[in-house]
Amino acid sequence: MAEYTHSGFLIKQIHDRLEKRSNNELRAQDLTMMQISVLLTLEAADSKQLSMKELERHFGVAQPTVAGIVSRLEQKGFAQAHGDANDKRVKIVRVTQEGEACCKEASGHMNEAEEVLLHGFTEEERETFHHLLEKAANNLK
Repeated sequence: MAEYTHSGFLIKQIHDRLEKRSNNELRAQDLTMMQISVLLTLEAADSKQLSMKELERHFGVAQPTVAGIVSRLEQKGFAQAHGDANDKRVKIVRVTQEGEACCKEASGHMNEAEEVLLHGFTEEERETFHHLLEKAANNLK
């Protein structure tokens, strides 16, 4: 009889393997998966910018973590942070043109990783898998 593997463990294995693969591909750009995730989130925002507080909430991480990520992205020229014109207590982060170019390249790598992950799945299985992952993620909110 086959031993049952808990879903959480399988999800962790998938995450770790995808992150390792992504980090290896992003190493040439001196980026991590978390840094590119922040850039992609900024790029997808309406004005290509978000407040530090919005990034904290989006990623579910503490302020020092976001501050460190943004600081490294600024050093690399991929993002800029500045005070909000209406409220100096609010720090706004925006993606730069260099950051946008980096996002395009990273999106290609992410699409390749997704194809590796879903290799052998039918279109219906892909949709079902995605739906179930979204449902599981929502259960944990």
